[in-house]
Amino acid sequence: MTFTKLKLETHDTIARIWLDQPDARNAFDDVVIAELTQAFTDAGAAPQVKAIVLGANGPAFCAGANLNWMRRMADYTRDENIADAGKLAAMLRTIAECPKPTIARVQGDVYAGGMGLVAACDMAVSVDTAWYCLSEVKIGLVPATISPYVLRAMGTRASQRYFLTAERFTAAEAHRIGFVHEVVAADALDAKVDELLKALTSASPAAVRACKQLIADVDGREIDDALIAKTVEGIADIRASDEGREGVQAFLQKRKPSWLGH
Repeated sequence: MTFTKLKLETHDTIARIWLDQPDARNAFDDVVIAELTQAFTDAGAAPQVKAIVLGANGPAFCAGANLNWMRRMADYTRDENIADAGKLAAMLRTIAECPKPTIARVQGDVYAGGMGLVAACDMAVSVDTAWYCLSEVKIGLVPATISPYVLRAMGTRASQRYFLTAERFTAAEAHRIGFVHEVVAADALDAKVDELLKALTSASPAAVRACKQLIADVDGREIDDALIAKTVEGIADIRASDEGREGVQAFLQKRKPSWLGH
């Protein structure tokens, strides 16, 4: 697929996906949704890729839905709206369920659907000057398709305020409520992202992938016999795996594991 509204760059073990419509504040439409879905699918499937960074060019990270796309949507039937929203939901799920760890590199403002992009990533690093806003109710809408990811990221209590008021809030507040993991000055953004990348790429790729699945399997579930059995199977399976055996042996023998090279 040839990308027209974003860039996909792979260098060594890192894939970087850049939203690349700075003049439109990186607002998305059906084309961007399709391209993001494909880019995360491609990067997630690439054998050499160990981590993926989602970034953006220009002053804003993502302003939500593109105005021209919204104008088209205004005339959609309910069935057309369901099909359209379904593609957005599928894109967010592709990011959230990507087998590789994902980092949102937030260099500017995040509005509406852009909040879903950040929330769908495993972790987020934000500049201290970025503003955040779930603005949907101001125009008579609700943040429905992004809500599973935003609720998971910032919790029910914060969502009860910011879904309903559509207030803008600062990066510091986004950090306080857990929506982003780190807030830094603009000139420290890449260094902090690189710090996370170093941690991610030094870990066992199979274990990182299994951890993502573990979180999905355990989060919000009742601690019952079935869940406990699943976690017991999970540790037994990874211990018996090639990387699991190699990692433990390398630790005991005080050497680098094979996935780091020598």
